[in-house]
This record gives sequence, C-alpha cells and structure tokens, in this order.
Amino acid sequence: MAPVGFIQDELDLKLLVLYIMSKAAGPITFHQLLELALCDAGVDYFSLTQAVDHMAATGQLSLEDGRYSITDRGRRNSEICENSLPFSVRKRCDENLVKVNDALRREAQVQTSLSPNEDGTATLRLTLNDLTTPLLHLELLAPTPEQGERWAGAFRAGPEELYLLITKRLEEGGDFHETK
Repeated sequence: MAPVGFIQDELDLKLLVLYIMSKAAGPITFHQLLELALCDAGVDYFSLTQAVDHMAATGQLSLEDGRYSITDRGRRNSEICENSLPFSVRKRCDENLVKVNDALRREAQVQTSLSPNEDGTATLRLTLNDLTTPLLHLELLAPTPEQGERWAGAFRAGPEELYLLITKRLEEGGDFHETK
C-alpha cells in the first residue's frame, strides 16, 4: 500500500519541521509543533519525535525551557529547501500557524512573574508591551502568592483594560479620590 500524504520519508518530515519553525513567531513546544505538523497525513508522533531529536542534535533546532526554536543553520537549510515542500502542505501550515503565531505574539506582549517573599507575601510583576516598546510595567505586593496568581490571571485576560484605566485616571488630572 502506498504511503498517505505528501510527507513520505524522514527528509520530507525534516523539511516540514524546518518550514514550520522558520514561520513560527517564537519558540514553540513539541506539542505545538506536533499539532502544526499533523497538517499532512504522512506525519506521525514517533517519526516527528525522532526527526526533532536529530535536528536538535545536529544544530538545526535548539531546545530551551521546553520550547524549540530554529537556529541560523536550520533557517539557512529551510530557505534552501523550502520549495521542495509541496505548495498545498505549505499552505496548510501557514493557515495553522496564524492561530499559534497570534498566541505567541500575545504571550510576548503580556508577561507576568510572581516572586514569593519571606513574610508570606509575593511580589507580582506585570508587563504589557507593544511590538517594540514597553507600555506598562507594574510591580505590586500581593498579600499571598495565591492572590498574586489570581491577579496575574486577571491581568493576562485583559491587560489593555488595566492600561486604559490607569491612563484615563492620569488624564483626569491624577485625582484618585473617589468622587461622590
């Protein structure tokens, strides 16, 4: 029986991985890479695992904090071989990458960190960036780490709202007392 899909062998799979990684907006997890690579019926988990491990060992991909990124060597190889990948596969990858890249960009723009303090409180750092510039960097003392986690979650869900609220209050002349 003939193989299914355009991805027929290890080389095809590596070309697909390089293509995906070169188009990703930032480092991605293996799970994200798997979901993107499954755009072709010729891809399976075990083959992808072997290909990614080999590509990391040969310096085409790097792994840091559980996320893969393409190296300069991998990017050069991708540019040379990109047209070897069927157009229909590239198109499906590009369509699937839209959602992943949006999430990666959002993750880069909205950052939180929480540091526990010796007294049981926690320091929460909230950052909102646009594409090139930090818009907001706020550091708060949370009464407990759990409260800090809740605040961080609320910030990640709507950082623009906090930014607009702060700038609106500042525009009003800095009168932070509630008027009745």
